[in-house]
Order: sequence, then C-alpha cells, then structure tokens
Amino acid sequence: MRVVLFCHSLLSDWNHGNAHFLRGLVTELAERGHEVRVWEPKDAWSLQHLLAEPRGQEALDAVRVIYPRVRPHRYDAGTLDLDLALDGADVVLVHEWSPPELVQRVGEQRARGGRFRLLFHDTDHHSVTSPEKLAGYDLSHYDGVLAFGDVIRRLYLARGWARRAWTWHEAADTRVFRPLPSVPREEDLVWVGNWGDDERTAELHAFLLGPVKSLGLKARVHGVRYPDAAKRALADAGIQYGGWLPNHEAPWAFARARLTVHVPRGPYASVLPGIPTIRVFEALACGIPLVSAPWEDAEGLFTPGRDFLVARDGAEMERHLRMLLADEGARHELASHGRRTVLARHTCAHRVDELLGICRELGVDTGAAPPRAVGGVA
Repeated sequence: MRVVLFCHSLLSDWNHGNAHFLRGLVTELAERGHEVRVWEPKDAWSLQHLLAEPRGQEALDAVRVIYPRVRPHRYDAGTLDLDLALDGADVVLVHEWSPPELVQRVGEQRARGGRFRLLFHDTDHHSVTSPEKLAGYDLSHYDGVLAFGDVIRRLYLARGWARRAWTWHEAADTRVFRPLPSVPREEDLVWVGNWGDDERTAELHAFLLGPVKSLGLKARVHGVRYPDAAKRALADAGIQYGGWLPNHEAPWAFARARLTVHVPRGPYASVLPGIPTIRVFEALACGIPLVSAPWEDAEGLFTPGRDFLVARDGAEMERHLRMLLADEGARHELASHGRRTVLARHTCAHRVDELLGICRELGVDTGAAPPRAVGGVA
C-alpha cells in the first residue's frame, strides 16, 4: 500500500506534540513494508522555532538517526506539484494542522479522478474551541475523518463537516518511549508540557506548583512558551525550569524522576472527555507513575486508580504524591500496570492495525507495496 501524509512537520516537535504519534505511525507502516511519503512545508513554524534553540540542529540531526524511516519531502506551497506528491497513492492522510488551501487542493485532486482514498486527520481541540476554523475546511471530496476522540467524531457528523468519521486515538511509539532502568533517579518529580496561552494556568498552580512547594520536592519542568511570570512562579515553588526538551529525550527525563503528573488543558478537562493528550501515553509507556488532575476517561482507554491516580484537587494531589514517594512498591505497581495497558492497547502498532481496517472498509488493498523513489527529500 502506498500512503501519502501531509502534515505540519515530522522533523520538528517544538510545541508540536502530534509529531510523536505521526513519526511512530510512519515508522510502523514502513516497517510493515508499506511505502510512506510525507510532505511538510519548508517554512513550518515549528521547525523554525526548533532551529532557533541552542540545541536545535543537534536535535534535528538526532531525529534523522532515531527515526530512519522518517524522511519528509519539504515543499513550497506556491510550487507544490500535487501530481508528483500524489502519484501512485492508495491512501492520503491530511493532518488538521495543514493549511486550508492545501486541504482543498488535495480534495479537488481527488474529485478530478484521483484513485486514492482521502482522509482528514484531526488531533486538536479546534472542533470544539474554534468551530469556525473547522467549518472553513472543504472536506466535501474526502472519504472521511480520523478523529482522535469520539466526541470529535460525533461533531464532524452532527455538523455535516464529513460524511463518515472514525475514532482513531493517538498512541505511544514504544520503539522510543520505553523504561530506561539504568538511568539514576535524581529527582522526585518531572513534568513535560508547554505553558501555552493561559488554558491551564490555574490548574498548574493547583496541581503542580502548589503541591511541589508544599512538599518541598526536587522537581523539574520542561517545555516552551513560558512567560516571565510563569518562570518566576516555578522558581518560587522551587522547581527547576529545564526549557525546551526534544521529544525523543522525554524518556530520559522520565527515567530520572520518581513520578510525573498530568495537567490537561481546559478543553480536554471540560468539553473533550475521553481524549488523553499524548503526554499520558508517553509517560505510561516509559513506566513512570502518573498522577492526573481531573480528566474523564469517558471512552475507557485506561483504568483510573490502576494505570494512574486521579487527584480531584490540589490537596488530593499532594496526598497522592506524598504516598507514592514514600511507597516504592505502590510506585512500581502503578507504573507497571500503566505500561502493560499501553503495550496491550495503545501503541502505534495498534493504531496502524486500526488504520488498515478502515482502509479495507474503504475498499483499499492493504497489501505492502514495493517502494518507489521520489526526489526532493530533505
């Protein structure tokens, strides 16, 4: 099967958590013998920010080594030759971070007699928080939508944005995200996440900064888009700010700490039940005990209380953290259960199985195809 993927970037994960799952998806498909061609814009803002980091070029070089199957073609929007990009494709995936103009152009190419099946891949909360943005996408020639949560799948159908839609959650690339038992545990707690646009400022104070300060923990935070006020708040709580962390280095950050927390952004905690962010999959795959701020696992992906603990407020978060730090057996049991759940149900291999099933439903022959060289890889 020949698969074409249009996305914002696979080379860069700077403020771009979707890169983890998409890299794992491309790798898994390629390992099974499918041909995968990825197209990302040359001027992707995530890549520009990555290269502006002191270790940006080093991280980019590492991505090319760690993900040898990830070799995207970098295109200029004004000169992109869609006939070349789509040549011989059986299935085309267009990620939601793609420009609306590209989404429309690929759809029009399909309408002009393209033999491929065309799917739109949504892994963001804009369908709820910015519905006008999604309404601006022309999906009239698409065969359906892959939505990373059932509530989003239902929205696409109810609002007439798509004729068909499937729930297709993100998952962990367990080739990269795995326990590293030989790494010394030097910290009590680590949190990997971006501060963002005040979508969870109050929650971060209640479920992270407050408990860490109250318990006097040795803690570190990694992420980007931290304003000066946020950095001062971290310092006041005694938390070391580690800055940007390449996604493939997150397993080492988890390995150095005894536990981590999950603080979902507002939309995921309130109007998008059942959708965990990629951070949950990452942490559990790495075998680190996780305590989550309130989040409703409406789709039964995990077993709260066994895969991770849930804190209803800051005081309960503090109690959970104190208990886990004092009880190595409880930490081991929680981490082991969470990792077993990921390995049993939530790896990129599982999602590829699901994708192939959807493709067969659309009449695609999902047998592996011999690779064909296409120029322009950067």
